Amino acid sequence: MTNKKRLRNIPILHSEVKKRHQIVVTPTAWKNMNQVATERGISISELIEEFGRRLKSPAAYPHK
Repeated sequence: MTNKKRLRNIPILHSEVKKRHQIVVTPTAWKNMNQVATERGISISELIEEFGRRLKSPAAYPHK
């Protein structure tokens, strides 16, 4: 992770600015995501971002 200061509407980790979205998950899913994010030292938002970016990655599906 970077130590750069966050500035509004200036992307730091990715080439685009994040936009607010709403998701609905079970308490168990939220607890699990929170635990994994905490262990990795990132936010749940960044955990979901990483997951979403891997979906279109060729490495995400090596057996295709």
